[in-house]
Amino acid sequence: MIQLKINNVAIKAEEGMSVLDAAKSVGIHIPTLCHLKDLTPTGACRICVVEVEGQRNLVPSCAYPVFKGMSVETNSARVRRARKTIVELLVENHPQDCLVCVRNKNCELQDLSDKYSVREHRYVGEKKDHAIDISSASIERDPAKCILCGRCVRVCHEVQKVGAIDFTKRGFLSTVTTPYNKGINISDCILCGQCILVCPTAALREKSSMKEVAAALNDKRKFTVVQIAPAVRATLGEEYNMPPGTEVTGKLITGLRRLGFNKVFDTNFSADLTIMEEATELIHRINNNGKLPMFTSCCPGWVKYAEHNKPEILEHISTCKSPHEMEGAVLKTYYAKKMEIDPKDIFVVSIMPCTVKKYESSRSELKEESYADVDAVLTTRELTRFFKLAGIEFNDLPEDNFDDPLGESTGAAAIFGTSGGVMEAALRTAYYKLTGKELETLELEPVRGDKNIKEISIKISDMELNFAVVNGIGNIKPIIDDIQNGTSKYHFIEVMTCPGGCVNGGGQPIHQKNDKIQKRMKALYQIDSNMTYRRSHENESVKILYEEFFTEPNSYCAHEILHTKYFDRKIKRKTQI
Repeated sequence: MIQLKINNVAIKAEEGMSVLDAAKSVGIHIPTLCHLKDLTPTGACRICVVEVEGQRNLVPSCAYPVFKGMSVETNSARVRRARKTIVELLVENHPQDCLVCVRNKNCELQDLSDKYSVREHRYVGEKKDHAIDISSASIERDPAKCILCGRCVRVCHEVQKVGAIDFTKRGFLSTVTTPYNKGINISDCILCGQCILVCPTAALREKSSMKEVAAALNDKRKFTVVQIAPAVRATLGEEYNMPPGTEVTGKLITGLRRLGFNKVFDTNFSADLTIMEEATELIHRINNNGKLPMFTSCCPGWVKYAEHNKPEILEHISTCKSPHEMEGAVLKTYYAKKMEIDPKDIFVVSIMPCTVKKYESSRSELKEESYADVDAVLTTRELTRFFKLAGIEFNDLPEDNFDDPLGESTGAAAIFGTSGGVMEAALRTAYYKLTGKELETLELEPVRGDKNIKEISIKISDMELNFAVVNGIGNIKPIIDDIQNGTSKYHFIEVMTCPGGCVNGGGQPIHQKNDKIQKRMKALYQIDSNMTYRRSHENESVKILYEEFFTEPNSYCAHEILHTKYFDRKIKRKTQI
């Protein structure tokens, strides 16, 4: 520890710590734009500049280390003038459309403009003029709103390790774009939306499906059905100033009914169904010398990554559709037949924490000749806007319950929204199917938490089976390398594209605090622990579904409706999304 002064207050800080972190440790706030915790500091935006005694120029506090005896001013007149000038220059090169912007009142540039009292246009001049990239089914890119902070670039390169976007050109012409400035749809982008979560403006945003959903709700010929992903119930409350991790399932159901949906079902039902299919598929591969290790297929971002970058391992990925696609498929087959409704008249909407689910629902493999399993996907953020548009005061809503029969679920399904949750749920059922006995301990702590790669070994009968959880697509490389080298020890591997799992998906409320992710995860584990039934094979509605329709997991009928296939898109990237 070394001693220094910040704003004439004597403090102690660790040697090598940045001025920004040292100031934060004693409650002194320094504004930032380009800074992201735990990622390489760049000092690019210069909003965080401070005055250091003995230095001629102002220095970026995010990239400047403390030293013994230094004296820092974070709020001098010179510092305030510099920050305000930077904000003014950014504003002048920014579209003046705040009132119609999707990030209005949730924009860091807007917040800084207010903080530094930007009340006039002092630097009038040429502005950037770029076309909006709407080629993707999931994400829109508006370079005119980009302030060149570089956050999206660093998240894509350092966290996700995809590298789909980067800086190009110099000076005033600098921009963040895809290779050769092509559309996102033919780039390496896996549409995870992590770039959206860190973008301070609306330069990156989800492609909205609100108009399509509103049209379906207004169409009296349509039987509208909505389903809710596990993670949404633990995050939506944040948009209404509730503490992170507040569970809002009951209010959410009521709100969706008031929007006009005919039925409100739970994606957790099909998460249990997914486990029945996936666990059975795993057991079949183990007992019949099938391709191992087997990967989960619940995350479409991971599947897209494999198709584009590692098509040689596609045969290792489970053929199961993701839970919300299974729910859509069941709705348009079993449920449609049972209720005597033409599948073409059923409009299925998925409320998802994810942006890539929009792309997934548009995949040709997940469509019949004339209709898709899922017709539209709304992110958590879009649903919030929908509620506001409809005048629904979410905080005041009473609680309600899901419709039957596709609304029943177990605790195993609830934890699908966390990293390690799919693995834990699968093991609870796979163990039972292999031994006829229940796992003594349902809380499998080794696969919980935020480690990059989590492992667990379980002795089942006379077999020692090894399992792994990959927390974030950026950590997948050593796992794939081992498989390709023939040295993998695992039998089953869960991959979630977004660090933390779906609770931190690209469609979730925008935040910059890692502790929120932990609270969201805790909420889902709490739902699990409070459930009467906590194993997917205990779901009575799923049992009835098999008795009346599918016969058994992995049957011919189940494969026709609940399973899918993947393609090598590496060689087709120029013509196929």
